[in-house]
Amino acid sequence: MAGGVWGRPRGAPVGALTLTALAEGIRARQGQPPGPPSTSPQPESELESEVEPQRAAASPTAGSETFCRPPAQEPAPVIPHQVRCLVRGLLAQVPSLAEGRRRRAVLRVLSALALEHPRDVVCALLPCSLPPDRAAAELWRSLSRNQRVNGQVLVQLLWALKGTAGPQPEALAATRALREMLAVSGCVGATRGFYPHLLLVLVTQLHELARGTCSPDTPKVWAPSYQGPPHSHASCTVEALRALLTGDGSRMVVTCMEQAGGWRRLVGAHTHLEGVLLLASAMVAHADHHLRGLFADLLPRLHSTDDAQRLTAMAFFTGLLQSRPTAQLLREEVILERLCTWQGDPEPTVRWLGLLGLGHLALNRRKVRHMSTLLPALLGALGEGDTRLVGAALGALRRVLLRPQAPVHLLSAELGPRLPPLLDDARDSVRASAVGLLGTLVRRARGRLWVGPRGPLRKLVLRSLVPLLLRLHDPSRDAAESSEWTLARCDQALRWGLLEEMVTVAHHNSPEALSRICQRLVQWYPSHVPSFLSQTQGYLRSPQDRLRRAAAVLIGFLVHHSSLSCVNQDLLDSLFQDLGQLQSDSEPSVVAAAQVSCQQVALLARTQHCPHCWRLLGLLRLPHLGQHHAHPARLPPVYEDSPFQHWSLAGHWDCSGPG
Repeated sequence: MAGGVWGRPRGAPVGALTLTALAEGIRARQGQPPGPPSTSPQPESELESEVEPQRAAASPTAGSETFCRPPAQEPAPVIPHQVRCLVRGLLAQVPSLAEGRRRRAVLRVLSALALEHPRDVVCALLPCSLPPDRAAAELWRSLSRNQRVNGQVLVQLLWALKGTAGPQPEALAATRALREMLAVSGCVGATRGFYPHLLLVLVTQLHELARGTCSPDTPKVWAPSYQGPPHSHASCTVEALRALLTGDGSRMVVTCMEQAGGWRRLVGAHTHLEGVLLLASAMVAHADHHLRGLFADLLPRLHSTDDAQRLTAMAFFTGLLQSRPTAQLLREEVILERLCTWQGDPEPTVRWLGLLGLGHLALNRRKVRHMSTLLPALLGALGEGDTRLVGAALGALRRVLLRPQAPVHLLSAELGPRLPPLLDDARDSVRASAVGLLGTLVRRARGRLWVGPRGPLRKLVLRSLVPLLLRLHDPSRDAAESSEWTLARCDQALRWGLLEEMVTVAHHNSPEALSRICQRLVQWYPSHVPSFLSQTQGYLRSPQDRLRRAAAVLIGFLVHHSSLSCVNQDLLDSLFQDLGQLQSDSEPSVVAAAQVSCQQVALLARTQHCPHCWRLLGLLRLPHLGQHHAHPARLPPVYEDSPFQHWSLAGHWDCSGPG
């Protein structure tokens, strides 16, 4: 088409009237009325004679060729290659055009082309978005402001994004273009009809990018010490997602994600699904007008063969079950069957999501439902090795107990053999949650504990008493505070009257208060004293210095207040040996506490004429207690102050905790 609109070399300057004529010619082919005439026409030759500085890559101008407007009656055929060439030519001229008619004319031509050839315009602009280009960004924003074309362009970008996977240049270019367009006020309204689809595509892309960071050859997307989003593909996607939510009026969703660390979780290789759950929860609370569309768009993705797409959809599906109206879009039997199927999946992540979904479905009303399905799943998950599964089960059981007509008696019996091991779990979060669940169970059953001294809950409390007392010294602050709270619930329910002593031990590590607690326990539960001592004995082997010392001190006070009728010779012998082994402990405070407790064991053993204990006293070089009295006075043990600072004091005085 020599001499026509497509004949001008790439990068040649274009006059405003020529560009206007070109735009009107395109409109004519589209059957639209031409734009309004210019109020101050100038000769086209004058405008074309103004030579503008070009990019280094621009071709030399061809002054012999002129741009002419195609006749509206006989529109010239346009092929994709021509459209893309023209778009690239317009892009080359934007940096050299000052604000004014000619710049506006370029943008009108681009909009007219996009209205008729959106796919070709997008394909032409996308390669120019890598690396970031100001001129390309301006063209994307101009397309976003045009309400007649922005919807079509967004659809093309969505398809371009869906056609790529992972950190590919095409996906990054499409994400940058989406970010530029969605940041323009009013553009998000053009996503009506495919908003849920676009949101899910962006979130799924974050999952793909996060999975890519698991490779040792891939740099970290988000350093833990960095407070803001990094300049990367992931940050581009997060910014596009934020713009999509903000432009739709869901600013509270963005705020909730910021406060809960949701954006950081979304880009993490191991926390992405937690971020998806947070996003779903925020949308349930603050953007419920999109939930129906999201739910409908999720269902086919649940069967996807792509792991990133399937797991992201599962997490969203699970989170949306918190919305009662959304959950009613499917029959509960269908949802329940799906979640139960997930429970049998070999992948722990799928079982975790299924467990969370069961909890949401059963607890999104005041009354607990599907108890026959929910409880076996929750109780079975307590024995899982995956921390997420155990944590989800403990959290769901706590929510069950907080509901009216909760099955307290049933849970007391079922948790009896399952909960005590979790009180000493090696995982801090599991330990703290298990202690808290025990406290919630005791609080809910407070009025029933006196019914039957051999009730299952009373047995559970007495079996858990030693761990709770020792966990006041837990290295985990959450576990220590949870133990204090649970002990207060037990004191209230069992009417011990020891709340002041327990709080004093928790906050000041007071030996006198601990001595009073042990005295009462020995008086009230003499038959449980051997169990108390045996449980405490196990903590003498703890890898934590503070727990070994706390166990040695607790043994000393329990033995001091015990009588021969409570403790047999074999147990005393075993305690003496284990305390003796602590004489070579690396922590001096543990050695000192063990020596004092050894003396208490020896004093009680002497009344039983235990020669083995006396021989060990000599080997350990402990003070000679004298043998001329049949029943020597048993003075109370005196322990040195603990060198370990308590969390409560560290927080109160703004001191750092133990390193």
